[in-house]
Amino acid sequence: MPKTKINNLMALGVSEAKAFEWGHARKGYLRIAGSPILHHTLNDQYWHRMGLKSLV
Repeated sequence: MPKTKINNLMALGVSEAKAFEWGHARKGYLRIAGSPILHHTLNDQYWHRMGLKSLV
């Protein structure tokens, strides 16, 4: 599973070193939900490109 996480993070623009570090995190998906990993990769620009509008 870390290989898939690493590839997905790199596809989102994360550097290879950070993708390797974050992909091997021992935390489960639920614990990563509020982490800097997702705040960095799934930022406002990502959601805008996905066609979602801000609620703010």
